Amino acid sequence: MSFEPSIASITEADIRGAILRNELFVLYQPIVSAQTGRPVCVEALVRWRLESGEIVMPNDFIGIAEDSDVILELGAWVLRRACTDGLRWPGIRIAVNMSPVQLQNADFVQSVRTILRETGLPAEQLELELTERSALKDVSMAEAGMAALRACGVRIALDDFGTGYSGLIYLRRLPLDKIKIDREFLASLGESVDASVLVRSMVRLGRDLGMTVTAEGVEEIEHQTILAEAGCDELQGYLFSRPVSADDIDALFGMGGKRRQRLKGAA
Repeated sequence: MSFEPSIASITEADIRGAILRNELFVLYQPIVSAQTGRPVCVEALVRWRLESGEIVMPNDFIGIAEDSDVILELGAWVLRRACTDGLRWPGIRIAVNMSPVQLQNADFVQSVRTILRETGLPAEQLELELTERSALKDVSMAEAGMAALRACGVRIALDDFGTGYSGLIYLRRLPLDKIKIDREFLASLGESVDASVLVRSMVRLGRDLGMTVTAEGVEEIEHQTILAEAGCDELQGYLFSRPVSADDIDALFGMGGKRRQRLKGAA
């Protein structure tokens, strides 16, 4: 008889078992050009389906995985799945979240190189995201790892920008290609002068530093218009699509990326 973990009692062993039993799966949320509405990237988002059919969200198990070495195994599984699926969408970047635990592991860069080589995904098609909320114990080591990844052609993004205290430090120290403005700043965009000023300032900062600027959590056409006028490069949110399966991405893009269309909500 097998016993499924409850969300409140998930352990490292449960996560390791989920990987072995192939209970994990990946959904993808499109990121579109703010100017054309055409998809330019998809973000890979891991989920865990229990035997009962219940879906466990990453917030319920990623933190537990990060407290042990299982995050390395989990991260490699997600990266390999995303890179394999990414071959279906030539010209579309694949964004995968990386934990600070992974980034500060001495073997992480080589692991990424190995997965790229074995899957055949071009390095230029991969984008690794580090959340601003992440606490890097060794910024110098992280900086060296990111530089090595960028030397291979991999792009590096700072997720949830504006929500932590370390964002400006990371902008100064880390070799970044992109910042992603957190969805919290979009909640009152168009209604609050302060929110509009903050968002426009972050867009300008990113652009002045030569980075791509993406806004997360775009749900209103008004937000899309304001962000495009402010010079934001890319948009992500329910206005365009919820996270969906790889097969659904095929349908959204048209024939596996051969005929990419504007997504709903695009002007």
